[in-house]
Amino acid sequence: MVALAAVDTLIVALLAFLVVGLLRSHGEILRRLGAASVSGLSDQTSARVSSPDGHRMRPDIPGPRSAATPAFDISGRTLSGDSVNISVSAGGADTFLAFLSSGCLPCQTLWRGLRPEFWTPLPNDARLVVVTKDSSLESPSKLRELSSPGVHVVMSTEAWDNYKIEGSPYFVYVSGDGSGVLSEGSAGSWDQIRSLLRDALADYELTKAQAMAEESQEV
Repeated sequence: MVALAAVDTLIVALLAFLVVGLLRSHGEILRRLGAASVSGLSDQTSARVSSPDGHRMRPDIPGPRSAATPAFDISGRTLSGDSVNISVSAGGADTFLAFLSSGCLPCQTLWRGLRPEFWTPLPNDARLVVVTKDSSLESPSKLRELSSPGVHVVMSTEAWDNYKIEGSPYFVYVSGDGSGVLSEGSAGSWDQIRSLLRDALADYELTKAQAMAEESQEV
């Protein structure tokens, strides 16, 4: 009996040691995941604006890109399968490109926000164009369910490659006056997008006005 009790005690001690080790390991994993989540959130809520000379200006939250993004026209197909080409920098209205997917979880809220009962115009009355990947990488039937009347949806993997979009949702604001990309980044709601855009465009106009004032003084 004494020997049996000693064995039981040894087993309990070993189990306790293993449990403590597992708890410490679990705690370390949670700590690392928490740090990664904060870093990921910073990337998802970034928005940046270019100065009139083309250099990247103040980031609201540091973004993943270190160089200005050039503007490209959008060529692809509509949800009906028709070919389409949308010029974004040849003059006219500003264009807001929303790179969305039918599968990403954060995109679902943004798709719903496009419905007429929820939608309000973007700053500067910018034209909205939703860009998804080609039908070989997306589900056209699912996109038809998600899309809303009056919203341009273009399936174009080429556009994702041109703008170097690594994940969705991601947004690019292109000026219609030929200035190129004025702001870009990611956000989780249309209210947040509008707020970031208003700040970015206000900063751009302020910097543009300062640059013009400096030029007039030099003259």
